[in-house]
Amino acid sequence: MAVLATTLVVGAAVQGLVGLGLGLLAAPMAMLLQPQLMPDLVLWLIMVFPLVTLARERQEIDWRGLRWSIGARIPGTAAGVAIVTAVSVEVLGVVVGLIVLVSVLLTWRAVVIPVNRGTLVAAGLTSGITGTATSIGGPPLAILLQHRTPRQIRTTLAVYFMVGGALSLVGLYLTGRGEPSALLVAVALLPFLAVGLLVARVLRGMVPREQVRLAMLAVCALSAVVLIARSIS
Repeated sequence: MAVLATTLVVGAAVQGLVGLGLGLLAAPMAMLLQPQLMPDLVLWLIMVFPLVTLARERQEIDWRGLRWSIGARIPGTAAGVAIVTAVSVEVLGVVVGLIVLVSVLLTWRAVVIPVNRGTLVAAGLTSGITGTATSIGGPPLAILLQHRTPRQIRTTLAVYFMVGGALSLVGLYLTGRGEPSALLVAVALLPFLAVGLLVARVLRGMVPREQVRLAMLAVCALSAVVLIARSIS
């Protein structure tokens, strides 16, 4: 628990700064230390943490983008539950990880992906599948929002993670794959998320906007590498 708590502090600090990162860092460690609680444990934490963010920051949320991406996440969640039940999650992890990695490499310098109805639906569908199956679902939408202000990235992703995490948990529990004890462990770990958020607030004034974008892309790339490594190990 001490190792997991430390990981959560770091993950919460990263997410509080760039908009995502908690699931990326917490999921592999939780899978290693408490596999029987996955993916429920990280999904609970991903769902609750945005409430703390939104309690202080609610400006600049892209509600239009959320309408399309969250709407697409619903069928994506259903597909993710089906995959967890019937299909190899390892194959899914490799495919999605490669797609995210290629997207990061293309958008790092050269390609700007337009934020429109089609790309938002594709991001929501993809993250619904991967978020439910692996608890790592943030990169698709984060890549689309990378050129927005850091505050809009943080607040928009916060709403998305809150609703998306709830959808994934509902899907798992309705199909009998939920683990009730994961909620109790998540509640015990909440204070460490608060510590990480305090660290993020200190760092925000020190990191320029462009550096936040690059850091966010780096987190997305790392999440892809972690997902691929977990899938082939």
